[in-house]
Amino acid sequence: MNQLPLDDLTATIARIQGLLLTEEKVDRAVSLLAQAIKESMPGTPGSGVSLMDAEGKRTSSASTDALVARADAAQYELGEGPCITAWASEQVVIIDDVHTDPRWPRWRDSVLGLPVRSVVSAPLMAGKETLGALTIYSALPGQYDESTGRVLTLFAGTAATLLAHIQGHEAPLRMTESLKASLASRDAINRACGMLMERHGIDHDQAMRQMIHSARAAGATLVEVSGQLTTRVPPAEA
Repeated sequence: MNQLPLDDLTATIARIQGLLLTEEKVDRAVSLLAQAIKESMPGTPGSGVSLMDAEGKRTSSASTDALVARADAAQYELGEGPCITAWASEQVVIIDDVHTDPRWPRWRDSVLGLPVRSVVSAPLMAGKETLGALTIYSALPGQYDESTGRVLTLFAGTAATLLAHIQGHEAPLRMTESLKASLASRDAINRACGMLMERHGIDHDQAMRQMIHSARAAGATLVEVSGQLTTRVPPAEA
């Protein structure tokens, strides 16, 4: 097994922090993370990072090469695989040999023609929230063990907190951009944010996050949640 020396491990964690601390875009952040992991893990020809929503749908992803992109894409098309399992179980997943591992038969069959034999996938956990998964691939069997999983977990833990910060700041911006075509919808959201800010003593960013959380929980849109807030004004306190 290939081991990462302690000094290199410390340096890599510091590098990941440095890369992501100054990044403002989620898509670029996951690309930088995938490349940093590939360059840092011995015997790893490719790595991928996937961010998922509460339903397990991929929202952002990056791969260091076409091989990883194909192996990752097959998991989401089929709804099974090490990356999805790591996200769902919040546990590291290690595959000693894809050809003989029985856990995901459809995904295994879909990648048999690819030079993918050893795989490790670690969940990206920020506090109690699992954002997605970080995965490394090798063309040779038996390349990774539990020590590899522990190292990847350290990388994932460092990255997840910073990715959550970037994602939290970018989500309201993406939502606003998607609503630019409708001035009325935008105004409704802003009015609802203002009400939450006044009611709970929070800032605009916190109000927007609270609305996004409510929308996801209810399976509704931001506009619908905004309408409910603005039409159900609580009576003024005496």
